[in-house]
Amino acid sequence: MIKVGIIGFGKMGRIRADSLEKIKDVKIIKVYEVQHCHDINYPIATSYEEILTDQNIDAVVLCLPNNLNFPLTMQALQNNKHVFCEKPPAFTVAEVKEIIELEKNGNRKLMYGFNHRHHDAVIKINELLESGDFGNVLWMRGRYGKSVDESYFETWRARKDLAGGGILLDQGIHMLDLFLYLGGSFDQIHAFVSNLYWKLDGVEDNVFAIMKNSKSGMVASLHSTMTQWRHLFSLEIFLESGYMVLNGLKTSSGTYGAEVLTVARNRSESPAATWEEEESFEFNVDNSWDREAIHFIDSIRNNTNIEIGTSMDSLRVMKIVEEIYKNPRSESENLYTKLK
Repeated sequence: MIKVGIIGFGKMGRIRADSLEKIKDVKIIKVYEVQHCHDINYPIATSYEEILTDQNIDAVVLCLPNNLNFPLTMQALQNNKHVFCEKPPAFTVAEVKEIIELEKNGNRKLMYGFNHRHHDAVIKINELLESGDFGNVLWMRGRYGKSVDESYFETWRARKDLAGGGILLDQGIHMLDLFLYLGGSFDQIHAFVSNLYWKLDGVEDNVFAIMKNSKSGMVASLHSTMTQWRHLFSLEIFLESGYMVLNGLKTSSGTYGAEVLTVARNRSESPAATWEEEESFEFNVDNSWDREAIHFIDSIRNNTNIEIGTSMDSLRVMKIVEEIYKNPRSESENLYTKLK
């Protein structure tokens, strides 16, 4: 029996609990939630420290505001717990490196919640890429956006001290992780970061980023936005011998539409590809949460390595995030004047 404690029992905590409940010989011992709730069906801890120090708990799941991810991951590892933590892992690359050093000194499993890798369409894309039939990736384009309203100001995500940033850490980080997973690394990064509409200090509402691998020449572009005015997910991968386009993402809310992957091969001579030559795959169930839970629990039970959502995965993506935030060009700058 693997005994689990969950710290943070809002929407994400409940999603994680539902997935863990489906796994044989896993028991949720207690949960902690700062908000008073009447509908929690598990024993409730009086503090997060109670869960972190409980010797009867093997693994801790952290579903918290971003500012707590780093310190509570450190405390959990120091208390000899296996840890599953939502993204982002921390606010800085230096903090992630601290986590990795602590992780090396124990035999605990540490996994981060990059669940997009576990979506059926992404698994299909990875299988096609690994087959080698489509050649190397030439370029990728990712758009990830959502609509928010004035109620956003009331959430912790609207505060830089709690969120660490804006839409890039909220959603864009998932697209960056997919770029790294499916396309490879980047050593050149240029970005525009803005908060032109919601005007929150340190909490951006748009990021436009261009990344390049100077060795292979592969380029990826990201637009992460919360002035989309509708929810949207789109990932396009163009290769030497074809393309893969994923539009939509299957979620419990259904706000991103159907998860549809379109695949086609390119043509070496005219005419260009036609719609009839494309093959489409539609995935109607979101299995990502369950797959993540199984991967985490199996690694504990069988003492195997975490393969998806490792601390090194997190370090690579946070290096890009930090580079984007480090010296961003502001969209409010008068670029015309600068060019003159």
